[in-house]
Amino acid sequence: MKSFLVKLGKIYKMIRKNGPWNGCRIVFMYVGIFIKSLFGVKSGDILIITGGVGDSAFYRAGNQKEELNMHGFRCFSTITDNPFLLKYVSRFKIFIFHRTIVTPKIAAFLEEIKKAKKEIIFDTDDLVYDIKYFENTDSYQSMNALEKRQYEKGVGEEIVKDGYVKVATTTTSFLANKLRESGKIVYISKNKISNHELEIAEKIRQNFKKKEDGIVRIGYYSGTISHNKDFASITPALMNILEKYEKTELLLAGPLDSENELNKFKDRVKKLPFVPRDQYYENLYLSDINLAPLIKGDPFCESKSEIKFTEPGVLGVPTVAIRNQTFSEAIEDGVDGFLADNISEWTEKISRLIENENLRREMGEKAREKVLREYSNKNSHNEKYYNYLKSKL
Repeated sequence: MKSFLVKLGKIYKMIRKNGPWNGCRIVFMYVGIFIKSLFGVKSGDILIITGGVGDSAFYRAGNQKEELNMHGFRCFSTITDNPFLLKYVSRFKIFIFHRTIVTPKIAAFLEEIKKAKKEIIFDTDDLVYDIKYFENTDSYQSMNALEKRQYEKGVGEEIVKDGYVKVATTTTSFLANKLRESGKIVYISKNKISNHELEIAEKIRQNFKKKEDGIVRIGYYSGTISHNKDFASITPALMNILEKYEKTELLLAGPLDSENELNKFKDRVKKLPFVPRDQYYENLYLSDINLAPLIKGDPFCESKSEIKFTEPGVLGVPTVAIRNQTFSEAIEDGVDGFLADNISEWTEKISRLIENENLRREMGEKAREKVLREYSNKNSHNEKYYNYLKSKL
């Protein structure tokens, strides 16, 4: 009952935040994903169970399922609200739990898997499993009391602490080290671009014409409310840029609070509406420069993956990103992107891209080459992980 009430609350907030038309459109899109996850499960080797239907589930359930199937596994995915979970114990050998709150139903499911002596793998793309990090985020602070109670043990903390569960998968070196502190054997399985998204990106690059009006468009695509502080960390640099370069615009997407000093340039700050993922890449392609700021030194931020480099990168859009462990491993500074530490460096590197169209083009193409080579399901190569899964079949 609590879980149902929480979901109703989320639907209400989504409609209130996005308006009746867009809000209902988002809800119906998620309902479609929910229905598909109920009736698309057959029998196979691996079942991925995810707690949601948003972007995180898209990457860690949908895209990871595609990757594993491409490497010879029979993999399916579903959601924690699936009423048929217990029936799947006999139909799979490996169960990967992603962002799973351990409700009584999930606890019973886990116990049945253990009784059958089958493999349980914990998967995370964030530090949400540890409440001491999660409770400081804007996402958590915006929850009502009932939602907070549901998250009081983090998302999957019980699975992490379960001695039966020996292996975890995650997206970044930072998160891998955190999970090793919990005694887990960890395999890094990076967030990758799906085959369908590669096709979308290619069509956009071939058919979508950018405006030739001399305006350089700088994009920030926040994703969730938890990125408000990240964006605020580079607002002084953006003020410098908008002041210095009259022919620039700032494109903002996602649930972002931008009502601050940027109001001075409100005619040049454009807010993009919510769109389905296929159209999301069109929004990304509107930008000439992409931004990926995070609060440096904050463990929750340090755990974020590099998708704010890979998604624009597959379109050939260059990124300026925070110089942290994850982006430093993904980006070769000055070659396929820029890394920045402070306001001066953010200002300087964004300026270089504004002033040099050839640099934007060359850096964007280098980013695309890297994404296709290292961050696509088409060219995925994670043999140690694949071999471990094969050993459990």
